[in-house]
Amino acid sequence: MVLVFAEHAGGVVNELSLQALALARRVADGEPVEAVLVGAADDPVTSALAEHGASTVHVAEIEGGYAPAAWGRAVAQLAGERSPTAVLAAGSDLGTEVLAHAAAMADGAFAANCVDVTAGEPMLVTRQRWGGSVLEEARVHGPVKLLTVAPHAVTAEPAPAGAPEVRTFAPALDDADVVAQVVERVDTSTGGISLGDAPVVVSGGRGVGGAEGFAALEELAGELGGVVGCSRAVTIAGWRPHTDQVGQTGTKIAPDIYIACGISGATQHMAGCKGAKKVLAINDDPEAAILANADYAVIGDLAEIVPAITAEIRRARSGR
Repeated sequence: MVLVFAEHAGGVVNELSLQALALARRVADGEPVEAVLVGAADDPVTSALAEHGASTVHVAEIEGGYAPAAWGRAVAQLAGERSPTAVLAAGSDLGTEVLAHAAAMADGAFAANCVDVTAGEPMLVTRQRWGGSVLEEARVHGPVKLLTVAPHAVTAEPAPAGAPEVRTFAPALDDADVVAQVVERVDTSTGGISLGDAPVVVSGGRGVGGAEGFAALEELAGELGGVVGCSRAVTIAGWRPHTDQVGQTGTKIAPDIYIACGISGATQHMAGCKGAKKVLAINDDPEAAILANADYAVIGDLAEIVPAITAEIRRARSGR
């Protein structure tokens, strides 16, 4: 049996957790796949997990907001009871944090950012290192093996398992487990679309020139039904908040198209947008590193090119 820690919010399972379920089915190789989550398991959540292969859904009853140590304790205790071949989770900030706590509590072996797994003793894993520029093959030893799945490295594919069995349990928590917990969330999404879920992302780098230069990018993103992102250099300069950052230390995205404006294409940035289906680079440097990863490129002044693209989109829509 393979156990998957699933993230969910508002009755929707996180797409990255569905990707983790897809890899879990590979690891299980015909054996059962079970899911564990925290909070109320409503029908849409359990149905989505079942549609992606979970035969049993374990619901940890923990009061209060997100508490990393408490959630990790729930996963560790369930793993101790169920003795899974492996415990998987999405390679998101939350998934990585929860499994790191669980691994420490269960005295388990933890491998992050896996893209492929072969069950056995030891377990063989292929994982991304250095922002995805290197693939490492490693052997994971130990009775409890915990793995996070690199975002957008595995395709989430349905594999209906029928109506799941839903089990609730109350983990035995220490007082220290709930000392640190989330007490408030601030919605930073644009027009109801988050950076991680947007079908189109228009990002700006140092080449935008300043905070005011993002007005043209906002306009283009609005026409395309997308959102605006940025590089780390932009957040360091204070032009945009960290919540807009795309990259290894920011948000990892997988839009239908990623429009990178004035971005050089450092390895750390490309690690965040490698899931994009298509990349359009707009840059005045014909030697910019990002061009090697772009499907399309426009060489020139983005202050002229971006407004021209926006104007052409409007012209095409108006039929003139």
